[in-house]
Amino acid sequence: MKHISVLLPKGAAALSCIEGPYTLFNKTNDFLKSMGKPPLFHLQLVGLSPEPQVYNRLFKVYPDLLIEDVQKTDLIIIPAVNGDMKSVISLNRDFLPWIIHHYKNGAELASLCVGSFILASTGLLKGKKCATHWLAANDFRKMFPDVNLVSDRVITDEQGIYSSGGANSYWNLLLYLIEKYTNREVAILCSKYYAIEINRNSQSPFILFTGQRDHQDEQVKKAQEFIEKNFQEKITVNQLSGLFALGRRSLERRFKKATSNTVSEYIQRVKIEAAKKSFETSRKNIDEIMSDVGYSDVKSFRTIFKRLTGLSPLEYRNKYNAEI
Repeated sequence: MKHISVLLPKGAAALSCIEGPYTLFNKTNDFLKSMGKPPLFHLQLVGLSPEPQVYNRLFKVYPDLLIEDVQKTDLIIIPAVNGDMKSVISLNRDFLPWIIHHYKNGAELASLCVGSFILASTGLLKGKKCATHWLAANDFRKMFPDVNLVSDRVITDEQGIYSSGGANSYWNLLLYLIEKYTNREVAILCSKYYAIEINRNSQSPFILFTGQRDHQDEQVKKAQEFIEKNFQEKITVNQLSGLFALGRRSLERRFKKATSNTVSEYIQRVKIEAAKKSFETSRKNIDEIMSDVGYSDVKSFRTIFKRLTGLSPLEYRNKYNAEI
């Protein structure tokens, strides 16, 4: 029997990240029993205090037990909690030493979406890969520069620590864990029962690139604005360094520090974001859209588009354009 502890965090927790694991692991027990096998999972909701946590102003969730009552657990699930992340971490700081203690005693850890901020606050992610919601990627990098954030990934698995990408991607991590703890047959059954796409490994098709303006480097902001207004043209690093009277190395260094992207990466992301919007809303063909965003080489455009979105231009159009 595997003991699973789902945390009941304080703050604006995503209720689905608590109810989802509770439902899926218990349903998996039902599937196992229907196959003539014993149930495998014993799942409990674990809180910091006996009072219920109120989520979305409507739903009270009562803990099954408190952290000090947990003698041993095999998996700790950390749900997403929304809001200012420094406040979220402060509210839930009493979980941190408890998580560290049980990890050192053999428990595995799984963060769902922005639950990664609580997990990273333990220090256990230092030097390890981690996923989170793509919209929170810049804040995560600033707060935890020693963690290897892979913002396009849906699932990470490293030394008994798991994480999932944004929002409903946590279902993919739960299926991954079901397969790891049982077998492929059971995971596929869960996938079909809940209509969850199994083996989805990238959240790139869902990412909206909005740039990173939460910094104080005015020269870099001007360079960003120039790129965003002139993405149809061929823009070079040398051109930008000349326009804003900065040496190339200085511009590259400051740009990377401020935006978490190199200048070339930023230019590519702005161009591809414009192409995505055109694929979603227009009837233009691939060559026309490629030209509109300043690419002249079809192979280069397709390669960069696939790398940044996880889909080919045609696949992206077929997925998101309602008129096709």
